[in-house]
Amino acid sequence: MDIDIIFKIAAIGIAIAVLNQVLIKAGREEQAMMTTLAGVIVVLMLIIQMITEFFDSVKTFLEF
Repeated sequence: MDIDIIFKIAAIGIAIAVLNQVLIKAGREEQAMMTTLAGVIVVLMLIIQMITEFFDSVKTFLEF
């Protein structure tokens, strides 16, 4: 597993958390929630891509 993906996920999480707090302090709770949801979707897409690559490598390994 590459360590870069962990740093990407952490960076996205930190950026979304800061943006969320700024939007909440500005009184824009709806935009803060949508930003958080968008961040979660981006991270889930990264994780799904990793899982797909994992299953492809397992499939290749188990083929005869």
